[in-house]
Formats: sequence, C-alpha cells, structure tokens
Amino acid sequence: MQQYDTNTMEVFGIPSLVLIERAALAAAEELERDGLGENSRILIACGTGNNGADGLVMARLLFLKGYRVRILTIGNRTKATKENQKELEIANNYGIPVVEAELFLEQFSADHAGEADPQIGDMDGYDVVVDAVFGVGLSRRIEGAYGRLIECLNALSGKKLALDIPSGIDADDGSVLGVAFRADLTVTFSYEKVGMRLFPGQSYCGRIICRSVGIDDHSFLRGTERGHEPDTVAFTQQDLSRIPPRRARTNKGSYGKVLVIAGSVNMAGAAIFSARAAYLSGCGLVRILTPEENRTIIQSTLPEAVLTTYDSKNLEIESVIAAMQWADVIVCGPGLGTGDAAHRLVQAVLTKAAVPVILDADALNIISESTDILREAHTELIVTPHLGEMARLLGVAVLYIQEHLLECAKEFARTYHLICVLKDARTVTSILGERTYVNLSGNNGMATGGSGDVLTGVIAGLMAQGAAPKLAAPLGVYIHGLAGDVAAKACGSYSLMAGSLLEALPEIFAMREASACGPCAVSRK
Repeated sequence: MQQYDTNTMEVFGIPSLVLIERAALAAAEELERDGLGENSRILIACGTGNNGADGLVMARLLFLKGYRVRILTIGNRTKATKENQKELEIANNYGIPVVEAELFLEQFSADHAGEADPQIGDMDGYDVVVDAVFGVGLSRRIEGAYGRLIECLNALSGKKLALDIPSGIDADDGSVLGVAFRADLTVTFSYEKVGMRLFPGQSYCGRIICRSVGIDDHSFLRGTERGHEPDTVAFTQQDLSRIPPRRARTNKGSYGKVLVIAGSVNMAGAAIFSARAAYLSGCGLVRILTPEENRTIIQSTLPEAVLTTYDSKNLEIESVIAAMQWADVIVCGPGLGTGDAAHRLVQAVLTKAAVPVILDADALNIISESTDILREAHTELIVTPHLGEMARLLGVAVLYIQEHLLECAKEFARTYHLICVLKDARTVTSILGERTYVNLSGNNGMATGGSGDVLTGVIAGLMAQGAAPKLAAPLGVYIHGLAGDVAAKACGSYSLMAGSLLEALPEIFAMREASACGPCAVSRK
C-alpha cells in the first residue's frame, strides 16, 4: 500500500492532500451512515503521520457539520509529515479544540480518581472515539505514552472507529504489537490489508468497510520497472465463475476421475466424506481405495462410488498402482491410519503417481516422519495440513504456526515445490512462484470432524474437471467456506457437521450456474 500510494502521487500526479481528503471524507461518511446523533461528541486521536492527517481532516469535516469534535494529538510535532502539519494548522484556524496526549492522560487519570479539573472538561463521555494514531507502516511495539494512550482510548465509552487499520495491529501478519486499539468499525482505504484479516488482527477490527480513495489497480504499474502486483489476495463470489463450466455434449468421463485412498479398518467415514464431496463438486467418477472391512458401509452409504478394496495385512501394491493409473487426480490420507499398510500406500503414491496428488490427514502424519520423501514425487502435490499437522511437518510448536501463518505456508511450499493449504480460521494457500491466498469465507462451526475430508474432495473434484491445481486449491477452500456459511445459516454453528457441508455444496455450485445464465440468445420472433 505504501508503494501504491507513492506510485499514485509520483507517477499519476495526484497530490497526497487529495488522497488524505478523500480518505477522511470516506471515513466521515461511513461514521454518519453507521448512526450519529446531531449532538454527538467525537474524540479523534491523531499521530504525526499521514494516518494522523486523515484524522485531522475527518475532525474538520465533522466539525463543520456541527458535531462536537475534539482532536487529541500525540507525538513529536517537529517530526510530523508536512501534510499532518498543514492539516493541524487548518484545524487550529477553524478553532477546533485540540488537546495533547500528555494532558489527556493526566486528566483521564484524574477523572477516574474523582479529581477532574472542571476548567479542562470531561475526558470521557464521548459518543465516538476515532483512532488515527498509526497507519499501515507500524512495525515496532507500542510502548510508553503511546501504549498508555491506546489503553485509555479502549477504556473510553462510545463507539470505536479505526482509520485504515487499528493502531497496534501489524498490517502484514495481524499480530498485536504490544497493545492495540479495539475498533467496532474499521474504515480501510483502497484495499484491505492482510493483517486485518488474519487473527488476532481481525478480532480488533470489528466490522470492516473498504472505501476507494483514488488508489486503484493503475497504481500496480503493470508492465513497468516499478510494477508490483499484490502478493496476497482473496476470492469473492465473483470468482465462482472460475469453476470449470459444464458443456452440452458430455459424459461422465468428460468430468474426470478421482481416486480417494482413504479409510482404515472399520473407519470409512473420512473416505465417504471426501468421495461424496468430489461428486458434489462435479466430478464424473470417484473410486475409493480402502480396506475390505469398509465395503459394506461404503456401498450402502455411497453406491455411486467405484470401490476397490485391499487386505490391510497383505497389501498388493500392484493393485494400488493400477488404481492410480486409472485416475486423473488422487486424494491420499483421510482416515488412513499410520500402520504399515498406510506407510506403503503413501510411499507408493509419492513415488509412482503420475497425476496430481492431494495429501491430507494421516498421509501428512506419515510424511512428517521424514519430509524428504516429498522430494521423490514426480507430479504436482497439494498438501492440506491443519495447525497440528503443520507443526509436526515443520517440527515446531502450534503457537509458532499460528503466529507465522503466511510465512510457514510460503516456506513449506518453497522448500518442497508444492501447493500448501494451511488450514486455520483464515486458511492460507501458498503456491510456489504465485500469489498467496487468504480465505475469507467460512465460520467457527466448521471446526468439526470430517470438515477437512470434505475440503480435499472439493479440491479434487475441481481438478478432475480441468481446473489447474493452483486454481483448484484456493478456489476449493473458498467454496468449502461458503458451504460452511450456508450450513451455519441453516443449522447454526453449534450443530454444524461435515454432513452439513455436503448438504450445502449444491447451493454453492448452483450459484455458479446462475451466474453463467445470461440473457437468452434464442430469437423470440
């Protein structure tokens, strides 16, 4: 964002004061739209950078509309940006009340000790508290007077609004830099920042509204020496159009074949979830390779699936290789167990498969014993670990993974030349040499057994129909999350189960069909 801001000013010639004015106007509009009484008291805390300048302009705009506005300044004014200095001068010219942080903190403490100075006025009782202290460039911990101020702002009554991103949230990874402003509403500008969508950052943002202020895709400067595309992106419902289309003259072979190597003795659920999800995602044929003990339950539960069974005590690798040669996509791992047969299956898949492979669950636990086996693969790999599995793959603590979600996904993808789908409340999909995707669909009801098995099936179903792995992985994650959102509306987050996701998938794919149906091209003469 800092580079795009610079490009907009230096290449296209839009003055920074224009961008600041537009940002402040957008924030003021959203605040009024959110509900603001005509006598509302508004406190706007402003730092010395251009985020603070946004706040100063917002104060002026609201003051001129008749609201009771007070500006709170913090920081060394001699180091303020020229835009910030100019906007504070304008605010002073209008006679907008300004209080410095040092006095505010003293009075705030006095208020709460019952020793308020009536000549200064009440430092609490605001209807709205606006945070314009730091912008997206903050990279150090907030300490000292800044830290005390953020804590005081959080303690004030009234609605909390953050400009661009709550102060104290790292815009790159969502971490809390010591202390952070807790917003009810965050108005961000031009593009959402990664840190406000990763946790814990999102928990501090409240409702997020993104407003255009004059920085757009032109500022990427595509095809120039200064050009730089966003590294991290997210899908929206418009991207459902990327699901491979259905054609008129086709058959089941036209939509691909998925082999699901899953399940262990008398443990067929994971295999069924993955296989059904692949079918519901549009795949033409699904074959399940599983122990003989699972035959009855699978045939009675999912008769559409082709079934190949094996003796887990005497596994014949030749039959496994034959099944892999039949497939266009292979899923390996859900409910597989970690016994001898499972180890041999994973070894065979990684060394013999000639089609794309999705590795999940127990396959990843087996691989974690020696991750170098991933280098033996001769095809495209997608791994879909949850936090615990990723911790085992990397040999680090789960907490470390949570705090370095993007970095861990990117590093694993880079090290083993694969696509890494790192599952969390915000699932991250990292593709070697490509962008990283942060998924914004889904909800906490999806934290339930079998949910990940459904995801592998969705990704496999998309790939079987021709979607490239680098598209199928992040798009499958997004579709899976949308299904979770539909399911949560139907049954609530507490009662959501993996089966609920399967029931919701048809609605998501129906959205794709509906969007593909434009005006009828047939003449009606």
